[in-house]
Amino acid sequence: MSERRIGTMLAAVGAPLTLAGALMYVLPGPGFPVLVIGLALLITGLLTAAGYR
Repeated sequence: MSERRIGTMLAAVGAPLTLAGALMYVLPGPGFPVLVIGLALLITGLLTAAGYR
């Protein structure tokens, strides 16, 4: 599996997690940890897909 495809999958998982974490600030749930994990996956995925190392 290529690095670009892995980055795309990480970004695809990170985007909804980031949105869910932001929504959990208003709704009940662990908002901050989910937001941090989602942002980490999203940023890592975008940088990997773009070719940065």
